[in-house]
Amino acid sequence: MDFFLYVPRLIVDLVVYLFTVVPDLLPIILSLATPLALGALCGVLNERSGVVNIGIEGIMLTSAFTGYLVGFALHDAIGSGAALALGIVAAVATGAVIGLLHAWLSVTVRTDQIIAGTIINIAAFGVTGYLNRLIISPSGKGGAGVITPAALPHGLVSVPFIGPILAMFFNQGPIATSVLFIVIILQVLLFRSRWGLRTRAVGEHPKAADTVGINVFRQRYLNVIAGCALAGLAGAYLTLESTGSFQNGMTGGRGFIALAAMIFGRWTPIGAFGGALLFGTATALGVVVHVRPPSGNLGVVMQGIPSFWYAALPYLLTIIILAGVVGRSTPPAADGIPYEKEGRA
Repeated sequence: MDFFLYVPRLIVDLVVYLFTVVPDLLPIILSLATPLALGALCGVLNERSGVVNIGIEGIMLTSAFTGYLVGFALHDAIGSGAALALGIVAAVATGAVIGLLHAWLSVTVRTDQIIAGTIINIAAFGVTGYLNRLIISPSGKGGAGVITPAALPHGLVSVPFIGPILAMFFNQGPIATSVLFIVIILQVLLFRSRWGLRTRAVGEHPKAADTVGINVFRQRYLNVIAGCALAGLAGAYLTLESTGSFQNGMTGGRGFIALAAMIFGRWTPIGAFGGALLFGTATALGVVVHVRPPSGNLGVVMQGIPSFWYAALPYLLTIIILAGVVGRSTPPAADGIPYEKEGRA
């Protein structure tokens, strides 16, 4: 077959194949996108107020371990349901505490924010790996399990077009389901509320914001802590709603992919969520090719691609997006610049 006919035919077959399988993949895509979206929202809240946070990876990992450890320690005593709930609270609190540390280093001490985030990442990998080997691995016990996902009635899920979308968001556990609502609430608050106006003011023109009476330090502290609490919720999702276990380094670069989703979404909650869904789709593609391979020439081509290329697709997509979007996207003007309040003469 002529090359110039073969390639367009493959492209058409690929589009038809994706159109066929994507509706069934939507719940999987959201489950893969949930920790990325929550991490990206952490980045949005931080950077919109002028604080760079590359420690999202470490925050997610530490919170995942803390949440799992609480469930691991308490499920025999109080039951799995209560242990899982307390594990989520512990994970979110862990994220908030690390956020307080990052805010102190970035806002009060005015240290280099990239270095502060790097320290968080390195410490998280070392401490969680050590404690896992010291406490959890020798016990031979499991954790509290996973949160049971909801299930919509079959008649509702089978409705054309609407059913798969409803299943995507509501055939999930509570953390994944909450992501859509968190995104909408943050989008409205960031661009339609006094808090959002103040947040954007301290991220763009902190001196002007200070002049009109906005406490720049307080606003940055609150945003960093709140954002890191969301990253803690992402960690809780990984161990308490997705896998039910903890492995060393289980975040697997999700914190950095979340930053790419934030940049792709131009520092907006809805845009960041869209970027997370894009990365989730890229990850799901590698799964569906092996579970439901396409037929014909397209199947031969796609199954002939080594599996590690599909596993690497989200990371390759991260590099492409960062290379192509960073130069065209404009971050908040004061992003990463420590603010020093001018003394009175």
